[in-house]
Amino acid sequence: MFGFFDLLRSDFGHFSFSLTKKGLLGFCMCGIVGYSGEFNCDQLHGAVKEIAHRGPDDSGVDSGPGWGLGHTRLSILDTSTLGHQPMVDKENGNVIAFNGEIYNFPELREELEAKGVVFRSRSDTEVLLKLYAFEGEGVLDRLNGIFAFALWDANERKVLVARDALGVKPLYYSEMEAGVTFSSEVKALLEFLPTADLDVNSLERYLTFLWSPGSGTPFKSVKKLGPGEAMIVSEGNVERHWQWYTLPAFRVPTQRGMSEDDAIEGTRNHLRDAVRRQMVADVPVGAFLSGGLDSSAIVAFAKEENPDIECFTIEPMGGDEAGNTPDLPYARRVADHLGVNLNVVSIDSTTMAQSLERMVEQLDEPLADPAPLNVLFISQLARDQGIKVLLSGAGGDDIFTGYRRHWALQMERYWRWLPQTVREGLKNVTSSLNGHNPTLRRLAKMFNGADLEGDERLVNYFYWAAPAQIRSLFSEKVQSVLLGDAVAEPMLDFLSELDQSREPLERLLALEQRFFLTDHNLTYTDKMSMAAGVEVRVPFLDLPLLDFAQQIPLHMKQRGREGKWVLKKAMEPFLPHDVIYRPKTGFGAPLRNWMRFELRELLGDLLSEESLKARGLFQPEAVQQLIADNDSGRSDNSYILLSLLCIEIWCRKFQDNQQGIVV
Repeated sequence: MFGFFDLLRSDFGHFSFSLTKKGLLGFCMCGIVGYSGEFNCDQLHGAVKEIAHRGPDDSGVDSGPGWGLGHTRLSILDTSTLGHQPMVDKENGNVIAFNGEIYNFPELREELEAKGVVFRSRSDTEVLLKLYAFEGEGVLDRLNGIFAFALWDANERKVLVARDALGVKPLYYSEMEAGVTFSSEVKALLEFLPTADLDVNSLERYLTFLWSPGSGTPFKSVKKLGPGEAMIVSEGNVERHWQWYTLPAFRVPTQRGMSEDDAIEGTRNHLRDAVRRQMVADVPVGAFLSGGLDSSAIVAFAKEENPDIECFTIEPMGGDEAGNTPDLPYARRVADHLGVNLNVVSIDSTTMAQSLERMVEQLDEPLADPAPLNVLFISQLARDQGIKVLLSGAGGDDIFTGYRRHWALQMERYWRWLPQTVREGLKNVTSSLNGHNPTLRRLAKMFNGADLEGDERLVNYFYWAAPAQIRSLFSEKVQSVLLGDAVAEPMLDFLSELDQSREPLERLLALEQRFFLTDHNLTYTDKMSMAAGVEVRVPFLDLPLLDFAQQIPLHMKQRGREGKWVLKKAMEPFLPHDVIYRPKTGFGAPLRNWMRFELRELLGDLLSEESLKARGLFQPEAVQQLIADNDSGRSDNSYILLSLLCIEIWCRKFQDNQQGIVV
């Protein structure tokens, strides 16, 4: 179906080390897959082939009785064969398949060399492998980076599987009778699964949030390893599963007495240091530049390291979504101000809409958001120009504030003291406002959880549609097995562990960092960039910066309607005032027009009465009414329809050929 991916695929076989070239500093943004249990190498080779797009430069497998590791490699720094994986420590027989980069590996290497360790290369993968021999599982606490890895401990005969602190790099796993498998992408695990039954509770979350918070995926048997989590797998069983990293909200106190000058200077210095750390590469490094504050700040500091840095943005042809401010003029303004070259990929609306099926296949999950297409087309342009690494502004809104819901939460002080019955009336009145008007739509969004209390109201800010409305779309058969109020359970359970003294905005930011960032933004950024063979680095999520941001008092983050106040002040010496204080916007794909025009035929086909009956997930009458109301303008159901469409596309691609059942 997708000729683009075919171009990236290569032949796979078992590779051995070649030591013919001098090793360089090395990071490895790639894909991993592996197992513990009763599987075979044919399955492992097949799984590696499914993620070939993640590492078109090299691949390999290594295995022994009851275990196997596979790897695809995108060479970023150590482009020699010394960086080949899986990598073996010949002193003890340990083997690692690693995806990511360890930013503090030079310091760790010096420490190990002082202990007499001799390295064969200068890659961060080898540093991690050697450090494990000294510290075992404790190695995780020493790492500042983005990664997913599996390490076979030859002496203990176990596999350590781990994911980075914020979940920048994805990792999925499955427990079954034959054993445990794990991979960077779901599609690789299909080589091992005997069946692939749907998890309808996760599908309910995809519809409610447009993404799925927590460990669930559309497959019952496939889970996400959470950010900052690790597992020990031995003889086909998960022996232990634990959280090795906790977010700053759980352990870093806010410095109530921090001065504004210290907050501004500290933000500036930490971000500059993070960008500098993340620009190390033996291939050209570029940057996303949307013209928003976050990406512009990254480019401003990146230019200090490389005055010739290439920047990339997208121009959606055919108009932006109503209520969004076009990005391109601001991106050009920043590029001119900083004196950097801006590369623009212009994509017409029809091409973007027609890429929806390709997007769902690459994402592995039915995320109902056109923004991943932005990442894909920009990454393709960058790769066509020889750029393998792009810096991204992802994470700025999640640590410094910036989303509309952060301001809406602050505005609650004007009405949350009202009696519950009055608040419920506010919700009912605003819910009937015209959803096609951006201002009225946002007003309805602000009050649609007014009747809720505490953490439930916080979680409500992430709902795209009311859970009751979503549940009514499911068939009676599915409704009979859905679990009560499980849709919000991952978020509520998470908040229950957070100190109740934390302010509501702190709690909301913790939700952003644990769920919206990891399960939505970082997921699609990784999947779509790696589809083009491009690594994305995220300086805002550098761990020292993250800890410092937690110390900043809330009133220096969200000040009235002004989000990211401290970051804006920090960047005033570097960026134009009209860029720093521009209106907040998202990716301007005209989705509401797509649903009535470009995607209307696909909508009518995939969500036809016959198709829905055959699938058995949703009530045909209810879905047809959604489409009719959207067509007539009676209500704005664009994103719910997109979510239904993505689920059907996903089922046809991933579930129909796996002999799975609906419930």
